[in-house]
Amino acid sequence: MTDWDPHDYARFGDLRLRPALDLLARIGPVPDGPVVDLGCGSGSVAGALAARFAGRLIGVDASPAMLDEARATGAYAALINEDAGLWRPDLPPALIFSNAALQWLGDHAMLMPRLAGYLTPGGVLAVQMPRQTRAPSHRFLRDIAAAMFPDRFDFSGWRAPVEAAETYVRMLEPLGQVEAWQTDYVQRLAADPAAKPGIYPGAHPVRRFTESTAMRPFLERLTNRETKRYLAAYDEALAVAYPALPDGSVLMPFRRVFFILTMPEA
Repeated sequence: MTDWDPHDYARFGDLRLRPALDLLARIGPVPDGPVVDLGCGSGSVAGALAARFAGRLIGVDASPAMLDEARATGAYAALINEDAGLWRPDLPPALIFSNAALQWLGDHAMLMPRLAGYLTPGGVLAVQMPRQTRAPSHRFLRDIAAAMFPDRFDFSGWRAPVEAAETYVRMLEPLGQVEAWQTDYVQRLAADPAAKPGIYPGAHPVRRFTESTAMRPFLERLTNRETKRYLAAYDEALAVAYPALPDGSVLMPFRRVFFILTMPEA
């Protein structure tokens, strides 16, 4: 994919930050050693992480644009431009913290134990991932793309990238102590500020939320003309699934999966 746009991603920064803070609040003491923000993006969680782990925070991300934003926070001792799926630490981390990043990587049955294997004794792997792919907001992306452009989109072998919380418990409990949970956040999304009632309806608020993340792989395979058709169909479907409230906002339930693995002491 093309590089991420930090400003588009930050449009709903408060809603994207809350799960990260919820995850951080559940992490207990960790041993000495580096703390890795894996898939750190623009550094939205850097301030909260640095407040707890000052001087030992390392950010890892594949996006140069996002890393430029992360660097501006001043919270990281080091920043590494690398794909999270290929990254290997120089020193065993005390904590690998990953917020809304690992859903982009496949084969979690291999990935998560591999990350856990990098940890120092007593170290912690703490992960949050969206599990929204079967909800209308994300399902419509696939369904409409496959219906309109079957030459480029075939989801016959598709499977959800993120498993249920209990799957991660079964996957990781042979390695250490695991806590896992799932939360549905009911997000209130404001009406598109570009909308003009009675003249121009603007984009559906859910489209505004997905266009900087889940929608990106779809739009990158479409021409400008195809994109307009695709977005019009997506907006129409969203209007039924997420009807507007009197002020133009909508309620969007959003499911996220969390787990914390604590490795045994030496």
